[in-house]
Amino acid sequence: MTRVFVALGGNLGDAQATLRQALDALGSLPRTRLVAHSRIYRTPPWGLREQPPFFNAAAELDTGLGPHELLDALLQIERAAGRVRDGERWGPRTLDLDLLHMDGAMLSDQRLTLPHPRIAQRAFVLLPLAELAPDLEVPGQGRVVDLLAAADATGCEALP
Repeated sequence: MTRVFVALGGNLGDAQATLRQALDALGSLPRTRLVAHSRIYRTPPWGLREQPPFFNAAAELDTGLGPHELLDALLQIERAAGRVRDGERWGPRTLDLDLLHMDGAMLSDQRLTLPHPRIAQRAFVLLPLAELAPDLEVPGQGRVVDLLAAADATGCEALP
């Protein structure tokens, strides 16, 4: 089993309910166990500003799936939640699942880069990830807690 961290986000429909359903779906993947998940955060939009706020969380998994197998499973969960990938980056979406880090995996190909190359730039990823693994060393980027200390978390708030 390999330890994995996944970011969850969305801002269309009942995004909080969608995130909870996605967490259930992650825990139901074959050869995978949901170890823990963060609280849900309300965060300002990133990139394209003229859209509703996002809701974000992070999940910690143990999995026997390989990186591309897991990526395919994440994409299937997104599709089941109504996600349509139309090529627009940073726009509104029902669900976005990003594979952030997989213990022992460093790769970069046309489909997947591990660890996720933009973890350090995104408070909406770092806040929930820091709840689960503050001392996680992201290869080439640093410890999650240090990355969070340098990030702008203005407007991000944990929900009860």
